[in-house]
Amino acid sequence: MVKRIGLIVPSSNVTVETELPRILGNVPGVEFTFHSSRMRMHAVTPEGLAAMNAQRERCVLEVGDAGVDAVLYACLVAIMATGLGEHERVEAAVSEQLSTGGADVAVLSSAGGLVQALRDTGARRIALVMPYLRPLAERVVAYLANEGFEIADWRALEVADNAEVGCIPAERVLAAARDLDLDGVDALVLSACVQMPSLSIVEEAERELGLPVLSAATAGAYAVLRSLALPVDIPGAGSLLRADTVPA
Repeated sequence: MVKRIGLIVPSSNVTVETELPRILGNVPGVEFTFHSSRMRMHAVTPEGLAAMNAQRERCVLEVGDAGVDAVLYACLVAIMATGLGEHERVEAAVSEQLSTGGADVAVLSSAGGLVQALRDTGARRIALVMPYLRPLAERVVAYLANEGFEIADWRALEVADNAEVGCIPAERVLAAARDLDLDGVDALVLSACVQMPSLSIVEEAERELGLPVLSAATAGAYAVLRSLALPVDIPGAGSLLRADTVPA
């Protein structure tokens, strides 16, 4: 079985096209292929994100031409910084654009995928590690609070250059997680950004910190699998993607 995944990504993003194939490559009996369209973006600022979002319709057309089975709008902060509940509007707009062209495609976003994954784990009180400048990080916190989550604690690494975000060492991410107040926390989002690498330390963080650990990448993979009615049972990527923790 072959499933084609369309990715709409910032032009400077290199991580989602690395981590998502690594995760989904462990699904037995399914060959995934990945087809990206890029939106120009270098600085993770409100102005840079707005200019990037304006390129969405072109990117949708391009990935739609590849006959994909699912499309993932893979920039979490571009959606969360725009307005509360924005993932629902963006996913609906992309779906309408594709259906107008005659395509029947599952439409997802990193922002919506994270919200749904947290809900499916039953998490209510959460903690976050993000690469963003503080004003953007505060918008992510407000967005998730609006979705019904209590944000117990969070850290922003304050890296504005998106290319540099993709080079943040895993140990720096883990150190930020260790610095959080995790008392009473149901789940930790180790990387609330598909560009900040964290897949290599998700399992390590779960073992050390003793709670479920998600990332934008693992939540994106989870959303893809659920949308395509494929089994969720992947080793080495955290409890979110293990069969014994996935809701029926």
